[in-house]
Amino acid sequence: MTDLINKKCVPCEGGAIPFDISEIHKYQKKVDGWSLVKNDKNVYFLEKNFSFKNFLQSQDFVNNVGKISEEEGHHPDISFGWGYAKVTITTHAIEGLSENDFILAAKIDKNINV
Repeated sequence: MTDLINKKCVPCEGGAIPFDISEIHKYQKKVDGWSLVKNDKNVYFLEKNFSFKNFLQSQDFVNNVGKISEEEGHHPDISFGWGYAKVTITTHAIEGLSENDFILAAKIDKNINV
């Protein structure tokens, strides 16, 4: 995870090739607790559920993830409510996973007390 935390997300406007499944598994070992999900269009996502004691902690978490995402220029989908948040990450421009997704996941884990 340390090598990912020291990297910066690189802007992606498309044209890059998303990671294949072997590359995804290699990177997935570098982030803890992030599940691999595939949608009905065969696009891979990283997903992680977080639990909190109340709504305010969930909201604070989401705000912190927002700050990290802005710093990295890479934005996840987030759903949250009382005592929970779910973060889903993919590189929309290439319809799949890239190193950026794993960098963001590592930085969320490092910078958020969960």
